[in-house]
Amino acid sequence: MKQIDGEDDHRSPRNLGGSEPPSPLPDQVLENVLETVLHFLTSRRDRNAASLVCKSWYRAEALTRSDLFIGNCYAVSPRRATNRFPRVGSVTIKGKPRFADFDLMPPNWGAHFTPWAAALAQSYPSLLRKLHLKRMSLTDPDLTLLAHSFPSFQDLVLTCCEGFGTPGLAAVTAKCRLLRVLDLVECVVEVDEGVDWISCFPESEAQTHLQSLVFDCVEGPVNFEALERLVARSPSLTKLRLNRDVSLPQLHRLMHRAPHLTHLGTGSFSASELDQESDFASAFAACKSLVCLSGFREIWADYLPAIYPVCANLTSLNFSYADISADQLKSVVRHCHKLQTLWVLDSICDEGLQAVADTCKDLRELRVFPVNTREEIEGPVSEVGFEAISRGCRKLQSILFFCQRMTNAAVVAMSNNCPDLVVFRLCIIGRYRPDPETQEPMDEGFGAIVMNCKKLTRLAVSGLLTDRAFDYIGTYGKLIRTLSVAFAGDTDLGLKYVLEGCPNLQKLEIRDSPFGDGALRSGLHHFYNMRFLWMSSCKLTRQACQEVARTLPHLVLEVINSEEDKTDDIEILYMYRSLDRPRDDAPKVVTILH
Repeated sequence: MKQIDGEDDHRSPRNLGGSEPPSPLPDQVLENVLETVLHFLTSRRDRNAASLVCKSWYRAEALTRSDLFIGNCYAVSPRRATNRFPRVGSVTIKGKPRFADFDLMPPNWGAHFTPWAAALAQSYPSLLRKLHLKRMSLTDPDLTLLAHSFPSFQDLVLTCCEGFGTPGLAAVTAKCRLLRVLDLVECVVEVDEGVDWISCFPESEAQTHLQSLVFDCVEGPVNFEALERLVARSPSLTKLRLNRDVSLPQLHRLMHRAPHLTHLGTGSFSASELDQESDFASAFAACKSLVCLSGFREIWADYLPAIYPVCANLTSLNFSYADISADQLKSVVRHCHKLQTLWVLDSICDEGLQAVADTCKDLRELRVFPVNTREEIEGPVSEVGFEAISRGCRKLQSILFFCQRMTNAAVVAMSNNCPDLVVFRLCIIGRYRPDPETQEPMDEGFGAIVMNCKKLTRLAVSGLLTDRAFDYIGTYGKLIRTLSVAFAGDTDLGLKYVLEGCPNLQKLEIRDSPFGDGALRSGLHHFYNMRFLWMSSCKLTRQACQEVARTLPHLVLEVINSEEDKTDDIEILYMYRSLDRPRDDAPKVVTILH
C-alpha cells in the first residue's frame, strides 16, 4: 500500500517534490481524432487546405477523402491519385477544355479514360459507387471493365463524352444491379442497331433501384416496350429524359407509369393529328411533383397547352431545343411564377424576354442561345430584352446571353439591378463590335459588372474592348475564377492587368484575340496557381512559349496545330499544371514544349 500511495503522491500536483506532465497521447489516437473531425469537411477547397497543415493532417485527409475530383485528367497520373486516396467511393474526372465544344481541338487529342479505368478497377473494387466523366474519350471495353469490377456501383454520369456506344451501355445496365443513375448528357454515342441496351436491365427483379435515366443524346429508336416495363419497375425513378425518337403518345404512356417524376425530358413532343390534346394535358396534370421540364426537340406548338397544368410548380424550364416564337413562350411562361432556371433560343425575341421579366420574379439563371450565329444579320434579341430582364428579374445570379448587338447602358443597368450575379457571360456575335448607339467600346459596361457585382466568379467578355476594360477586371474582379475572352482585346497590357490583378483566377480562355508574347510573359508569377490557360488564334510565337516552358518546368505547354508540319506556328496553346511528367499519348498535331 505504501508503494501505491507513494506513486499516487508522486503524480499528484500537490506533491511538493515536483510533478511530471501527462504522457502524450499516441500519434495513432491523435490521427483517429483528426480523421473523425475531417469527415465533417465536405468542401474540396477546405480539404485541400487541411492537407497542407502538416504531414499528419496530409495523411489523415487522404484516408478520409471519399470524393475524388480531378479537374484535368493530365494533371496527375491515375496511379498517383489512387495511391494517395485509398478509400474513395465517388470519382469525377474532367478531360478536354471547354473550347473543345466549339470544334477547336483535333478529334483525336486525347483525354482517354482507359488508364483511369484500369487504375480505378484495381484500387477501388469494393468501394467505387459513383463516376462522373466530362469531356472524356472512353470505349466500350472501358464501360465493360467498370461493369464487372464494381459490385456496388450505383451512379454513372457521362457529360460531353465520346468513343463509346450501346454495347458499353448494355454491359453497364446488365451487370450493375444496384444502378441508381445513368445520365448521358450531350454525349456522342455510337449506336449498334443489334444491341438493345434498354432491355438489358435485369427483368428478373421485381423492382429496380433506378432514380435517374437520361438518354436524350442517344440517336435512334429504343425498345419502347422494354423502356415502359423498366419505368413501371422503377418506383424510385424521379428523373427521366428521353430522346427524340420517343413520341408524344409514348411519353403519355410513360407518364402514367411514373406520375412521381420531378424531372422530365419530353423527347420529340410531336404526334399525329389523330391524337387528342386532352389526354396529354391530363397526363401532365397527374404529375404533381414535376418541377423541371426539358426536351421539346421536335416541338408541335399546338400541343404546348398540354404542359400548362404543371407550369405553376416549375422551377426549371429548358426550351433550348425548341424554336418557338414570343407568343408561344408567353402562353407558357405566364403560368411560371416559381421559375428559377430558364434556357431558351433567341427565337423568342425581345418580346419574349419582356414576358419573362414580367412574370418570373424569382429567376436565378437565364441562358439565351442563338438560332443563327451569322455576324451580318440583325439578331432577334438585343439590349431591349436584356435590360427588361435586369429590371424584372432582380434575383438573377447567372446569365449567358448571345446577341448580335448590345449597349453599355443595358449592361450597366444589369450591374445595378442584379448585384448578386455570380456568372456573367455576354457573347456578342461578331468581331470587335462597339456599342451600336454611341460607337464607343464596351468598356464601361463590363467595368460596371465587375464593380457592382461583387460576388462575380465567372465572366465572359466580347465586343470592342480596350485595355481599359481589362484594367477594370484586374482592379475589381478579385473573386473571378474563370475568364473567357472571345473576339476582343487591344494590346498585351490588357491581359497583363488581368493576370496581375485577379489573384483567384483559375481558368483563362482566350480565342481570336490580339494578345501576344508580352501578355503571356506577364503571367509567369501566376500560372502555377491556375488550372489552365487556353489561347487560340492569338499572336504568340514559339520562342516565347518555349521560354515559358523552360522557366516553369512543372507546367505542361501543348502547342496544337491543324497540320503536323506547322512547327513554328502557334494555332493553339494549351497550358496546364501537372504533378507528373507530360503525357505520352499526344497525337502528332500536338507538340509538348520542354
